[in-house]
Amino acid sequence: MDESFTPPPPMSSSQHHHVQRIINSNRYKSPSKTIYSDRFIPSRSASNFALFDMPSEDTCSCSPYGNALRSALFGPDTPDKTSPNIFRYKTETRQSMHSHSLTPFAFHDDLLPGCVPSQPPLKRPRKIPPSSFKVLDAPALQDDFYLNLVDWSSNNVLAVALGNSVYLWNASSSKVTKLCDLGIDDSVCSVGWAQLGTYLAVGSNTGKVQIWDVSQGKTVRTMEGHRLRVGALAWSSSFLSSGGRDKIIYQRDIRAQEDFVSKLSGHKSEVCGLKWSYDNRELASGGNDNRLLVWNQNSTQPILKFCEHTAAVKAIAWSPHVHGLLASGGGTADRSIRFWNTTTNSQLNCIDTGSQVCNLVWSKNVNELVSTHGYSQNQIIVWRYPTMSKLATLTGHTYRVLYLAISPDGQTIVTGAGDETLRFWNVFPSQKSQNTESEIGASSFGRTIIR
Repeated sequence: MDESFTPPPPMSSSQHHHVQRIINSNRYKSPSKTIYSDRFIPSRSASNFALFDMPSEDTCSCSPYGNALRSALFGPDTPDKTSPNIFRYKTETRQSMHSHSLTPFAFHDDLLPGCVPSQPPLKRPRKIPPSSFKVLDAPALQDDFYLNLVDWSSNNVLAVALGNSVYLWNASSSKVTKLCDLGIDDSVCSVGWAQLGTYLAVGSNTGKVQIWDVSQGKTVRTMEGHRLRVGALAWSSSFLSSGGRDKIIYQRDIRAQEDFVSKLSGHKSEVCGLKWSYDNRELASGGNDNRLLVWNQNSTQPILKFCEHTAAVKAIAWSPHVHGLLASGGGTADRSIRFWNTTTNSQLNCIDTGSQVCNLVWSKNVNELVSTHGYSQNQIIVWRYPTMSKLATLTGHTYRVLYLAISPDGQTIVTGAGDETLRFWNVFPSQKSQNTESEIGASSFGRTIIR
């Protein structure tokens, strides 16, 4: 035995009593409370160790000292009672979890635990070509915000007013035809195709409105009424609406002998925008008085007045997807696109575009629209509705993009500007496939002149 070993001092009676208390703790009960655990170790007397393939206390062959120590650490023996909430997921089946789960995640029997169900691939955003695929030179195309000099017929023929003449460009054959010449004392201020594409209305600087039979190449009739230039035209079946600088809108029935059947007075300045709704029940008009007015077929006074714009309202477009949904755009001092519900007489949304809004057109194939702009960016924007997220911003014109028309298949737009060019853009998908090119887009490329 090591001579340096010093035996411990004998225990006092209190220390001896404390040790005996620990050893006999499985039989000793505190008069004040039950000893459940050490302060750092939770009680495990109610735990079911069989869940973890661990030997239970009943089957553990331990020494008397171990039993005493276990009792001191974990507390005295208690009846085996499993908490109804502990490890509850262990006895749940996938089916019951799926049927009672409030989470958005589904459970699939064919997946291993921990695997996330495969999600369908996200649909790629449609790619819009950033450049125009065709350019037409349009000499003498006027740089005037209040005029409407370009329109595209249902027969795929583009009408363009250049100075005092109107030219027709066949988008299928690229053939150019001169339709009319108003002479040196007059000029064309607006053009508009009838729905069937056989008649073209021409508004003049002197206030006259001519109806041309395109197939015959001759004028059908000339109607008067306006005292000043006619800058806006809109067809509704056999009815033609014309708006002028004299603040008046005339409703004309080309089947009647009279030049007009009604006169609409509501604007306090030049009428520069006119559009009939797709059901031909409502006419929207915009003016240089910053007003957007809505009329019905029989009214001589507007049924709705929207005065929130702070600049001239030329850009007007009815949604082909939602009844009563109307979009309008304001000029340089306004720069906003506003959406209206004409059924409830309420404004739905307002988007600041950052520049003068010159035109709006809605896609008939998808719920998107295009706006063209002037000061100061001269851009073309494709929007997704109703989020109004930008799908594309197209540039190419060096002047304000004052003119806009859409092809009959709804895929291609043509834009015109004071830079004397017409540019063609593929911006919308077809009704059947987003990858199908329009007839004009597939067959016509390059740069030509329209006269």
